[in-house]
Amino acid sequence: MSNGYDVIFIGAGPAGYVGAIRSAQLGMQVAVVDNFVFKDGKPALGGTCLNVGCIPSKALLDSSEQYHKVTEHLSAHGITARGVELNVEQMIARKDKVVKDLTGGIRQLFKANKIEWIHGHGKLVDNREVEVTNADGTTERYTAGSVVLAPGSRSIEIGSAPLDGDKIINSDQALDLTAVPPRLGVIGAGVIGLEMGSVWSRLGSEVVLLEAQDELLGPVDRQVVRTAQKSFKDQGLDIRLGCRVTGTEIGSGAEAAVTVNYEDKKGEQQLTVDKLIVAVGRRPNTDNLVSGDVDLLLDERGFINVDEHCRTNLPDVYAIGDVVRGPMLAHKGQEEGVMVAERIAGKAGHVNYETIPWVIYTDPEIAWVGRTEAQLKAAGVPFNIGTFPFAATGRARAMDHSTGMVKLLAHAESDRLLGAHIIGPQASELIAEAVVTMEFAGSAEDLARTMHAHPTLSEAVREAALAVGKRALHKAN
Repeated sequence: MSNGYDVIFIGAGPAGYVGAIRSAQLGMQVAVVDNFVFKDGKPALGGTCLNVGCIPSKALLDSSEQYHKVTEHLSAHGITARGVELNVEQMIARKDKVVKDLTGGIRQLFKANKIEWIHGHGKLVDNREVEVTNADGTTERYTAGSVVLAPGSRSIEIGSAPLDGDKIINSDQALDLTAVPPRLGVIGAGVIGLEMGSVWSRLGSEVVLLEAQDELLGPVDRQVVRTAQKSFKDQGLDIRLGCRVTGTEIGSGAEAAVTVNYEDKKGEQQLTVDKLIVAVGRRPNTDNLVSGDVDLLLDERGFINVDEHCRTNLPDVYAIGDVVRGPMLAHKGQEEGVMVAERIAGKAGHVNYETIPWVIYTDPEIAWVGRTEAQLKAAGVPFNIGTFPFAATGRARAMDHSTGMVKLLAHAESDRLLGAHIIGPQASELIAEAVVTMEFAGSAEDLARTMHAHPTLSEAVREAALAVGKRALHKAN
């Protein structure tokens, strides 16, 4: 048995590595156990997010946007581009370099903070011991004052579309396609499905998304969804709702197509594609996380039960990130990592789950925080609405990105900001303004009386705040 640590984190994704860094800052001796191996066969920090999730997908989204801009939109600016060629392999290589640079950066942060990285599969064998299985199958045990479980999540697989790694793939594998499939099918029109569909649609694929639910993006404000649906349709994304996939068949030969059988309200249907991405969600990585004699409490879906401070039912054992309640978002996991580190150190760590921002990196971007109009109505909370279109802002017009709006919801009596919903250019950045306002229990009036630079996209946020009181300056109220 190896020497003990103050805290051991199992998992080096955003939740685990950030929690480890904060623990080290607070003077603790820290170890992180993780078994991720990048496609080049080398161990890598950063988990799913940095290696096969958030970061590589955004790199490809940016590359595909650049290509689409050159081929479709430059002429409006008086720019003519000839002989434009697409090199998908170079695009993937750039994506991999972005990933390597960032995961290498985490390695340097571990070194600077004197955090020990133990490569292998970590398993909690009792409240203060972690067993690590090395690549060669040998095991070692480490002791800790506290253990934090942060193993992340993985893609859900479905029996009606078994993965073969070539024709039928998951979202991780979709990040490494080396050619543009002429016809691309995506099972699932959630965040991951829409982002992957957007990448390959911009590059020339004919994309069809099959969504089992009858509504697109259920958690999103309905007014925002209507704007998004129209924009996606205009872009050529074929989104089919209420579709239940019943089976798939792969033809023979290297050029074989995939036949997708599904049912919708009209009955049995078929779709033929060259590649099929399964993007129906993610599940917590809690398999083989604890030994059989450890009585860790999980729910029926495999999530670890925790309290408001991410404590499990076991003494000195915490769980954070994708394996606990709440949205599977990297920044949520990071904040839980910080909170747990501070709680272990005897400080008052806290996460405000009411102000977690969500983002979908499509074009236009979609971002929101707080409650929707439907949620406020269901709860019987009186509220006022303020909206403002990007089409009425000079900066959005000049950028030729005027689709979308800002929508703010404020309490009808106190004017406290209860929710913000943005669809449009740089929504992922603009939502932070609403998050900060809500963290300080601010009001729509606070935003309305805050001077914003002109011309900027952020003016739309201020104008929406003014519109809550029916006094927007650049649109009729």
